[in-house]
Amino acid sequence: MIRYSFRRLALLVVTLWLLTVFLFALNYFFPGDPLTNMSGVRASNPEAYQQQVVARNFDQSIVMQYVSFLGHFTRGDWGQSLTTQRDVFADLMPLLGATLELSLLAMILAMVLGAPLGLYAAGQQRGAMDRVVMGISLSAYSIPVFWLAQLFILLFAVKLGWTPISGQLNPLFNIDVRTGAILIDILLSDTPYKKAAIADAINHLWLPVIVLAIMPATMLLRVMRNSMLEVLQQNYIRAARARGLSESRILWLHALPNAMQPVVRQLGLMFSILMSNIIVLEVIFNWPGMGSWLVKSIYERDYPVMQGGLFTIAALILLVNVLVELFHAWRYPQVRKELYAEH
Repeated sequence: MIRYSFRRLALLVVTLWLLTVFLFALNYFFPGDPLTNMSGVRASNPEAYQQQVVARNFDQSIVMQYVSFLGHFTRGDWGQSLTTQRDVFADLMPLLGATLELSLLAMILAMVLGAPLGLYAAGQQRGAMDRVVMGISLSAYSIPVFWLAQLFILLFAVKLGWTPISGQLNPLFNIDVRTGAILIDILLSDTPYKKAAIADAINHLWLPVIVLAIMPATMLLRVMRNSMLEVLQQNYIRAARARGLSESRILWLHALPNAMQPVVRQLGLMFSILMSNIIVLEVIFNWPGMGSWLVKSIYERDYPVMQGGLFTIAALILLVNVLVELFHAWRYPQVRKELYAEH
């Protein structure tokens, strides 16, 4: 397990390093001055611009410029926004908290819905309910998230009035932003209306969480169903039935733990799809997270913000995939044995 973990972590470090090389090169491909694209300091401010020339080694070779860029980047000096002149890294942290809150709640909901429905569909193999569940899951997976979000807004927010159209919280509560995750910020605040604020935050949360969870839930449903059907055909399941074990004992103690192996393996892919969808979803729901921040920076050609947003989202996806692989290898040792051709 130590050798496997070291290989995965080393691969993660190398991938992140290559990502920094790509971001550094983007400063020369973007229109305008590379130093301005990197630091956010314009040439119209000669004194600050000259300070950046020295600080970022722009009076030396390209290799020294990258070394300086990497040093600034690892220290959290990601430059300043071209539009707001604010520090990119400082602005990023609360936005990251808002995105993580939305994505984690959506992943939890996807697992709560997808896994049991997959088990149910496997138990009703080739039956009417199996066809209904699989038909609904295929239809839900095929609908683009931007269209589904607007349909849900029209139905639940405009027609029924069950939820606000957009936003994170009613501004009248005046909650200070600390982590960016609105539920945590409410609990950390000293407002006397915490219960009302939490209820309002949940009222803003449930619709985007449901829309975001639908695609990974349908993926999980199909993977869970196919995995369970495959496991139920194995010889050790037949042997357990021959010994007279009850179906519930066979299902929970023998079939389900083995059926979860491909499901765990797919969690990283599901999270990657969820993060790509969250960029569009945050724009539609006006959610103050990484996605809407990144899209806005693209429209405004705010290159330091674009670099920070791209690196953060890519690094988050890579980190989650590595953690899933490590958990999968720890939980199922045969994965490591297959990798190293061990018996």
